[in-house]
Amino acid sequence: MKPVPCRLRPQLVPRIWGARSLAPLFPDKTNLAEPIGEVWLTGNDCVFEDGPFAGRPLAEAWRAMPPEWAGTRLDTSKPFPLLVKFLFPEDILSIQVHPDDEYARAHEAHTGWTGKTEMWHAIAARPGAEVLVGLKEDVTPESFRAAINDGTAEKCLNRIPVAAGDTIFVPAGTVHTIGPGLVLCEIQENSDLTYRVFDYNRPGLDGKPRPLHIEKALAVARFGKQLGGKTKPLNAEALSCPYFSTCRLDLAAPATMEPNREQFELLIILEGQGRIEAAGRESTYAGGQAWLLPATLGAYRVAPSSPTTVLRSFVPAT
Repeated sequence: MKPVPCRLRPQLVPRIWGARSLAPLFPDKTNLAEPIGEVWLTGNDCVFEDGPFAGRPLAEAWRAMPPEWAGTRLDTSKPFPLLVKFLFPEDILSIQVHPDDEYARAHEAHTGWTGKTEMWHAIAARPGAEVLVGLKEDVTPESFRAAINDGTAEKCLNRIPVAAGDTIFVPAGTVHTIGPGLVLCEIQENSDLTYRVFDYNRPGLDGKPRPLHIEKALAVARFGKQLGGKTKPLNAEALSCPYFSTCRLDLAAPATMEPNREQFELLIILEGQGRIEAAGRESTYAGGQAWLLPATLGAYRVAPSSPTTVLRSFVPAT
């Protein structure tokens, strides 16, 4: 099973706050019948398009991956560690918070999910686009509960204007929401645990209100000094935490890279076209794709035919 770069097939996920056009990342996905909010690139059900695992979903292939592919440090009996998505919000998301691993193990073991620390990298942003990340330092559990009850929870959060190229870090326990007019790449722990505290009194896709989880949210929310927010530019300094390390590369000429032999890495194509040259073969890439690069692949070359922007992400040693 020779290590080679492998591409994963995206999975479209409907959301009430999503868009009906996913261009320019997915130029063939326009005039959609329902709003698509998320495109999962490394979800458990995302299928490999090529390579020795072609046709198999990631969760199944991950369990079968030898150390030459997964690396020597990661346990393939546990779920694939990174969930990468593109987000297309055309309406504001619910005000929400994610638990950490400890709370998830204690209270959500039946779901199979872990906690959820995440980051967002802005691919596009319309004028005035913003996210709300972290509670203001003077907000208390009591004042936040009162704001949730009277519909003013949004006023308790810090507003952050967002432009293309910005990166936001959202550790578990950070209350947040995302406004419309953005296209984001989200890299996170492989979990879909979300506790909503306010959903703007709107119905879900089924016409019914989506459930709220106020007590759980208050139990995991971080009050006082916040740890999330806008980071340094990814092309100047990688964003690293215990769950992922991510950097950005803007390429106009060929570049040679190499995964760490202890773990695989993901190459996420945000823009551009070209070739990935590795293991004696060439693969063509385009925007909107995610590639898994095996741990022992060795040096590989990204040769752009048009200006290319990529994110490289992996699970760091702890």
